[in-house]
Amino acid sequence: QVQLVESGGGLVQAGGSLRLSCAASGRTASRDPLGWFRQAPGKEREFVAAITWSGGSTFYADSVKGRFTISRDNDNAKSMVYLQMNSLKPEDTAVYYCAADPDGSFYRPDDWGFWGQGTQVTVST
Repeated sequence: QVQLVESGGGLVQAGGSLRLSCAASGRTASRDPLGWFRQAPGKEREFVAAITWSGGSTFYADSVKGRFTISRDNDNAKSMVYLQMNSLKPEDTAVYYCAADPDGSFYRPDDWGFWGQGTQVTVST
């Protein structure tokens, strides 16, 4: 089992910044790739970013490249993963979820085994 707890969401004006955090613990949290997804009302959950266990490789959705940065800190049996979001747009409004234990593609929600409870990000015009 992997436990994931997100924090850092909130309301921000367009053009502003937010930093999301996710505490990952249990099983192999410090050795798993970790990812961020988001889901807007009435839409499917979509990939945002992912990072390998070492932090050496990162992956981004085209819609957030150049604006969002994923990073992580590993410490024995737990990890922190962050999503720094700059130049936010109203279309970034969604519930953001942290994910762990991918099996296959990083880009499909169904390939990830564990999820956090989500944190709301709202970007106003």
